Amino acid sequence: MKVGFIGLGNMGSAMIGGMLSQHIINKKDILGADSFPPALEKAAKHFDIQTVSDNHAVAAFADYLILAVKPQTAEQIIKEIRDNISPAKVIISIIAGKSTEWLTEQFAKPVKLVRVMPNTPALVGEAISGVCRNELVTPEEMEQCIRILQSFGKAEEVPEHLMDAVVGVSGSAPAYVYMFIEALADGAVAAGMPRNQAYRFAAQAVYGSAKMVLETGEHPGVLKDQVCSPGGTTIEAVKVLEDRGLRGTVLAAVEASVRKSKDL
Repeated sequence: MKVGFIGLGNMGSAMIGGMLSQHIINKKDILGADSFPPALEKAAKHFDIQTVSDNHAVAAFADYLILAVKPQTAEQIIKEIRDNISPAKVIISIIAGKSTEWLTEQFAKPVKLVRVMPNTPALVGEAISGVCRNELVTPEEMEQCIRILQSFGKAEEVPEHLMDAVVGVSGSAPAYVYMFIEALADGAVAAGMPRNQAYRFAAQAVYGSAKMVLETGEHPGVLKDQVCSPGGTTIEAVKVLEDRGLRGTVLAAVEASVRKSKDL
């Protein structure tokens, strides 16, 4: 299996790092391209992979071609490489907001397409990626794509009509969570805790709570109730969050992210 990357920014680099750390590919079987010379130099030095400035070379090289580019540049890049795409190649797109139908139109011919919405925790091997495919991708090829994605986190196949929901609930969610961690830490700082220590306590509390949801399989409401002792400190805090509309605000934020994803 040969894997090509067009785009060597944060997400592309996270994917390469995951694949190499999990030993699912040899570095000699990866070729990357980017229009930004420092990104080429960084990837070549950090991962010891081949890099080029020529997108055509990467498209010709790859069995699995990963498009890790911005939506604004996607149309032009696809026009550059589409003549190098044979029917056997699998295209993995992490281009935000671009459907398999749109991608097929840009390639101007039937191609094997896998659409992915990862998130930035890929940088620490803890992504969650939503994945869908078109009808030309075989189950075996989809399994290989999932294997690639699971090298830097978790991945689940979803129907394409839910990909905008994936953006709202996980693609954009790290920003919401960082804001929550920052707010928790601010509260601790107001109570006298040093800033750096407050961030550690807040971040670990969020991390541990998320792990509880994933590993116990309990409903989040049940886990919340287990922390809320009658007349205690936690239920007093929960009451304030309910009074200030935490749930409604988060729900509205996710809905806004979904709408923006559809607009893209």
